[in-house]
Amino acid sequence: MPSRTGAQHLIDALAANGVKRIFGVPGESYLAALDALVEADIDFIQCRHEAGAANMAEAQGKLTGQPGICFVTRGPGATQAAVGVHTAFQDSTPMILLVGQVRLEDEGREGFQELDYAHAFAGIAKAAFEIRDAARVPEQMMRAYALAMNGRPGPVVVGLPEDMLTKVVDAPAAVALQAAQSDLADTLAGFIASRVDEAERPILMVGGPGWAEGARQAIVRFAEAMSCPVVTAFRGKSLIDNAHPCYAGEAGIGANPELVKALRDSDLILAIGPRLGEMTTQSYRLYDVPEGLSDRLIHIHPGGEELGRVYRPMVAATARAGAAMSAVAAQANPKNAASRVTWVEDRRSAYEAWSKPVAVTGDLNPSEIWAEVSKLLGEQAILTNGAGNFAAWLHRFYQHRAWPSQLAPTSGAMGYGLPAAIAAKLEHPEKPVICCAGDGDFVMSVPEMATAVQHGSNIVVCVFDNGAYGTIRMHQDMHYPGRVSGTELANPDFKAMAESFGAEGFYVERTEDFMPALEAALDAGRPALIHIKQSVHDIAPGKTLSD
Repeated sequence: MPSRTGAQHLIDALAANGVKRIFGVPGESYLAALDALVEADIDFIQCRHEAGAANMAEAQGKLTGQPGICFVTRGPGATQAAVGVHTAFQDSTPMILLVGQVRLEDEGREGFQELDYAHAFAGIAKAAFEIRDAARVPEQMMRAYALAMNGRPGPVVVGLPEDMLTKVVDAPAAVALQAAQSDLADTLAGFIASRVDEAERPILMVGGPGWAEGARQAIVRFAEAMSCPVVTAFRGKSLIDNAHPCYAGEAGIGANPELVKALRDSDLILAIGPRLGEMTTQSYRLYDVPEGLSDRLIHIHPGGEELGRVYRPMVAATARAGAAMSAVAAQANPKNAASRVTWVEDRRSAYEAWSKPVAVTGDLNPSEIWAEVSKLLGEQAILTNGAGNFAAWLHRFYQHRAWPSQLAPTSGAMGYGLPAAIAAKLEHPEKPVICCAGDGDFVMSVPEMATAVQHGSNIVVCVFDNGAYGTIRMHQDMHYPGRVSGTELANPDFKAMAESFGAEGFYVERTEDFMPALEAALDAGRPALIHIKQSVHDIAPGKTLSD
């Protein structure tokens, strides 16, 4: 029962759970915790904005399956970190946001920067609570880890009263949480495999949290043995090698119409991991709610509350996605696989046709760029992005070959790509890490270029500049043609901006100039940015504003 401050017990709990890196913005409300880090073998990545810090922690959680840790100060620090908490919630990412708080004796007085975290984060976090007794820090941190990791993973917000952190108390030594296991019984896994084999047009849909390399290989084994096409849910493309002949594409925004038709025509959908949310189900119009899948959906998800939330499944099971996939693959005993060969081949042919570069009106063609990048780096790079039409080119034409290789928010949050790339490069310094950003998207997190330079996170940022909030401009021209309002952007010289931070800068206006710039950026030995000028008229793959 060591006598230590509440802050020291807190850092001990993080160390016991294997934390090597914390993202944050320093604040006086948790000075004691910053002091306790001096003697800990944990890196503190000081960021330039709380939103960036929270997004880095969320990306860390996605990459590792362990809660990403973010420290921010009370009040404004907490509210500015809320965007990362919301992304972690919608993306089912384990994350712990540690927030300073006023002294216990001052709570309820609306002291300086005081905020009621339980109310402020209700609806965007799995839980928000304060540790009010320093002696209970190890216990309460285990609670935070359990909430973040068990069931459907997600973010947990923990408030840290300032005087609790400085109080010296005896407390049991912190220990690591052993996450709860939830696996399929062999009998159920065998039943599921047999139902797939009985189907004429089955589809395996994979996505969500809880995957590892072994389970990713189980996807391939099952698909090959059963002659079953594989569809990835929104933002889950890297769960299978996109060059595999069983891969049929991503069910997300702007999905291949042929894939949408196949999902409607399928007579059995085995969904392992995804929630079947709005993006994956084409705004819930792909199937009638709630009975549209009741005779053909087998739904497996780690959170039981998600099963039957929108669509009534034929069979439902609560289990970790990766473990469930491995269990079902182990029970595969195909008898009718030969009858589905054409079904798989047709789905693959449709994906390959959809993935071929398209023509544009300007001198810069993103579809050709991402097709070339995937040939060069698809087997090793990690790609990140925020939200906007610029990302549609990446997701359609880049083939993910490696895992993990995709970090993107299902929440549709702008400003995510740059901080996510920084976290990815710190976690995987041996891999090329490329951030794909739009001009509006990038400026929302541009201060984190300083973080990348300071901490040697040698990422490459590709900023596609069309001088507009492109997604909104596209909808504007569809619904209010000729009436542009609020979507035009006056941008800086992004190359010069990058250089002012100490990064390498490049400028590209033509497709043929991009790959030489990318190769130079990858070899720069420091963070690099490529300012890519694109015509706003080429608003989306295969679409122009005049269309």
